[in-house]
Amino acid sequence: MTTFTPISALLGGALIGLAASLYMLFNGKIAGVSGILADVVKPRESDRSLPLYFLGGLLLSGVIARLVFPSALPSITPSLAVGGVAGLLVGFGTRLGSGCTSGHGVCGLSRLSTRSLAATLTFMGAGVATVGVVRALGGGL
Repeated sequence: MTTFTPISALLGGALIGLAASLYMLFNGKIAGVSGILADVVKPRESDRSLPLYFLGGLLLSGVIARLVFPSALPSITPSLAVGGVAGLLVGFGTRLGSGCTSGHGVCGLSRLSTRSLAATLTFMGAGVATVGVVRALGGGL
């Protein structure tokens, strides 16, 4: 059973677009999460406070959403090993793809970047293929 509604999807997408636009307007940078995380982990000469606030806002919004709408969010509790491997694979993929899904899919496509179009099609294709393989193997991990 799913809690998907077109209205919540539209509102969520509008909020993501607004956040990405405001980040670009006030900071002059793309709101790609892997790039923002890289600014925190490997700081250049710039101030790290804005990327820290951005990442803190992502975490805090998830906590607030979980408290306000507990049934709307799935409860996933992978083992530490599964979470660690997944994190490493995501990190490798963002380096390989020169950015993450938020950077390419939200910000890159809105700037009509052909590189972001190719990356987003690859992300989506890999996701569809993964779902097909997992379902063919019996459902879940």
